[in-house]
Amino acid sequence: MTSPAATAAAPLASVERHCPRLGAVVRRVALSLLIACVIPATLFYGCFRVYGVWTAIIVAMCWSYGAIAWRALTGRRTSGLLLLTALLITARTAISLAAGSTFLYFLQPIISDALVGTAFLVSLATARPMVARLAGDFYPMDDELHLRPRIQRLFRNLTVLWATLCLIKAGLTLWLLQSTSLDTFVLVKSVSALSINMLAAGATIGLAVLVARKEGLLHTVVPIPATV
Repeated sequence: MTSPAATAAAPLASVERHCPRLGAVVRRVALSLLIACVIPATLFYGCFRVYGVWTAIIVAMCWSYGAIAWRALTGRRTSGLLLLTALLITARTAISLAAGSTFLYFLQPIISDALVGTAFLVSLATARPMVARLAGDFYPMDDELHLRPRIQRLFRNLTVLWATLCLIKAGLTLWLLQSTSLDTFVLVKSVSALSINMLAAGATIGLAVLVARKEGLLHTVVPIPATV
């Protein structure tokens, strides 16, 4: 046994709380956006310019399902954002092929943005708004965290933010589709959609970090006396 004096003089050990580092959370968000949004949009525009619209449509859909299959085969969790993207692309592709209309393919995201924005708003009437349902993709969540007042307010505010963003995007994209050529529409939409999503993601991360720091949810090191 050690004496109390020896124990008091022993160096302090460090125990890490089970909280991810900010960099790890940001990387997870960035990777999710890269796989679900940036790469398929880039593939679509590249194939559209070289091979035409139908090839671009099929390639974008194949990328989404390829990403899902790869994550499943490697034992990685598939994000809700990637699943939602794959579902929307599949529905758009099936309807456009059945109708033989590329116009329908570009009209459907406008409808889906409006529906998603509405769904986000409607989810505010439930105990768990939409952002709360997706938060587990980026941060380990449990019931205790979901019930914290600051966390609940954050999820509600972010749900309102993304609902408003989706509805604004729907209106602007509809105007763009009706007032420009297909080449101009695809280019402007690709660039503007990615830019808006990145800015919104940055705002989301910033607000989340502020709340996470107040709640002690980011990685910190807590010193405790060493024991023998």
